[in-house]
Amino acid sequence: MAKLSKWIFNKVLGWKLKGDFPSLKKYIIIVVPHTSWHDFYLGVLVRSMVKAPMNYVAKKELFDSPLGWYFKWSGGAPIDRSKNSNTVDAILSLFEERKEFRLAIAPEGTRKKVATWKTGFYHIAKGAKVPIVMVAFDYKKKEVRVEPPFYPSESIKTDFDFMQNYFSGVVGKIPAYSYKKED
Repeated sequence: MAKLSKWIFNKVLGWKLKGDFPSLKKYIIIVVPHTSWHDFYLGVLVRSMVKAPMNYVAKKELFDSPLGWYFKWSGGAPIDRSKNSNTVDAILSLFEERKEFRLAIAPEGTRKKVATWKTGFYHIAKGAKVPIVMVAFDYKKKEVRVEPPFYPSESIKTDFDFMQNYFSGVVGKIPAYSYKKED
């Protein structure tokens, strides 16, 4: 499957993968910019190519649906996203319970244009004591770039500046929705 995924990714779609995912068992993957549903299948292809299980979270109701098997098979983990639950704590529990958990998440929290990132992924990384791996989906260059992992410091501002600078100039599928750091 990895060879087929690589052939589709490189030859059919014309994309390149730059960098390596770490061999660590637990970390958070932030993917920026997230502007289109096309990001999902690119992510599935990359995951298959690198042969590393990667996870995502989704509302628990999806796992009770007829497609629940697919969400579990594809690395999904159910969480209760009701108003009475704390999503960060629910995800921290997943990191504690599982031997391996590599959580892919979009800090924008949506496929639309945003001015600021959500901070949940950062608090999860700090709480779980896991690194963050930055992954850029650059549609202009047709490349997925993977940075080595880094552990959050004590300064959210310094860390966010570092992460957001990494994604500066990266163009999403819908360029107008690409993330641009506000000064």
